[in-house]
Amino acid sequence: MPVPFLRGFATSSTANKEKHVAIVGGGAAGFYAAVRLLAKSSDVTVDIFERLPAPHGLVRYGVAPDHPEVKNCMSKFRKVASNPRVRYFGNVEIGSGGGPQELSLDTLRSLYDGVVLSYGASRDKHLGIAGEQGDDKRMGVVSARQFVAWYNGLPEAQNLEPDLESYDKVVIVGHGNVAMDCARILLTDPKYLATTDITEQALNVLRRSKIRHVEMVGRRGPLQVSFTTKELREMTKIPGLQIVTDVDLISAECKTDEGAAFVNRFQPLRRMMVLLLEHAVPYADESASRKTFKLSFLKSPTEVLLDQKWGASGTVVPRVLRLQKNKLEGLPETAKALPTEEFVDIPCAMVLRSIGYESTPIEGIPFDSKRKIVPNIAGRVIDENEDVVPGLYVAGWLMRGPIGVIASTMRHAYRTADAMIVDLANTDHEPRCASRADIDAAFEGLGLLKSFVSNDDWMKLEAHEIEEGRKVNKPREKVTSVKDMLHIIRKHATLPPAL
Repeated sequence: MPVPFLRGFATSSTANKEKHVAIVGGGAAGFYAAVRLLAKSSDVTVDIFERLPAPHGLVRYGVAPDHPEVKNCMSKFRKVASNPRVRYFGNVEIGSGGGPQELSLDTLRSLYDGVVLSYGASRDKHLGIAGEQGDDKRMGVVSARQFVAWYNGLPEAQNLEPDLESYDKVVIVGHGNVAMDCARILLTDPKYLATTDITEQALNVLRRSKIRHVEMVGRRGPLQVSFTTKELREMTKIPGLQIVTDVDLISAECKTDEGAAFVNRFQPLRRMMVLLLEHAVPYADESASRKTFKLSFLKSPTEVLLDQKWGASGTVVPRVLRLQKNKLEGLPETAKALPTEEFVDIPCAMVLRSIGYESTPIEGIPFDSKRKIVPNIAGRVIDENEDVVPGLYVAGWLMRGPIGVIASTMRHAYRTADAMIVDLANTDHEPRCASRADIDAAFEGLGLLKSFVSNDDWMKLEAHEIEEGRKVNKPREKVTSVKDMLHIIRKHATLPPAL
């Protein structure tokens, strides 16, 4: 019979037959889509595919280690994964289908009644400036995404060697929450991070760090920043840290007729400006002896210079970031940064870019190369003619771009799942596979059953991480190598894994 959510919809004779759904991407969007599907339909089974052995995506590898409360959703995801109607297929890549641990999208679509794409945004935007790529000896600009992934234990980021010892300053390009996370981690005493789930490797590097100053630069003004009051307030609580900014500019921007109206319309922004003015000192009062966090405005990077002589002593610094000063034009909500003829140089050990992420396509899906998303209507994928692609759906950042927090990801994933439930209930074709056994038979023929990581396998790996963390008073000690993950899993399992 129709599920309660669908009362009032005309359902076909196939509506009460078991339908099988595949979700590509084991992050928050994928798991929340599964939550909704399970809650709204008793006739749906869900298989979640993730390219890494470990699930949970950016909740595991993107959320700052000193924000454990944000990771509470993982307990809900564990409950979902233990549901008998859900299976987890980790260590499986969805692409062209050319490898033993790779499935093509066409294969998934041939086996499942619906496929949800929720593999996120794994590439960061570039500045497009001279020196960004560095040279044979030094990195030019480091992605903040990669830096975050490094200290959070993402296997593919573990070869990063952040330069935190050759000079005492890091410059971060960008005024968002990810930039704030990076700044906070760099300026927080490692003893306060030692009881989080930050990796031991990252912790050891931070213990040796000589970084005492972090400057965050943005091309527009204080009223256009993207970070939140919560992130700024956390900076004010770092012991001994001095916050430095252009106090005069902030005051002036808030006092213009347009600026005053703007901040009064957006109370969170008003509270943020009040907080900043309460805790910050002007540039002229910046301390040379204290740790400092500087917020700079109206500057755009133009070039990274390597191994430059600096100051009267001619000391060679590893990097100098050259920035062009800007001026604002237009109303605060739509203000554009226009370049001036003035430039400023900032010496530093490392430059981080934090100007946004973007998704990439996999073979066989429509993709908007300008917006870097899969085009869709309420989660239903559409082709170049804006026709709905039957059975194909999208959720998360791949659906709407890399914006929002976990709560907004949940809402949009629910919307996609609701669309799928309506479509599955009103379909006029028989389920593509009569049972999971048919799906498994296809996977066995492809050799997949010998290499994937099940939810039971993941639970063994997680138990290992928690036990290793307990030994050093941490919530967990993440395994940072896929090879090591599989070794830990396999020594506790008999292959092939049971379904």
